[in-house]
Amino acid sequence: MKTNMQKTVPYSNISYGTEPTKLVRFMRVFFLFQIYNFFRLNLKVMMIVVRGHS
Repeated sequence: MKTNMQKTVPYSNISYGTEPTKLVRFMRVFFLFQIYNFFRLNLKVMMIVVRGHS
């Protein structure tokens, strides 16, 4: 019984990372989602600043 073992070549394209899914690619360019993330991040930063100044 012979088993097929796939070997990867170091530093080839397959050994770096996974391809983003269609949903991930869409969300990266979807304007409303980017605006939401922008305000969410700004709110987190402002909460840290407010806590540091009290």
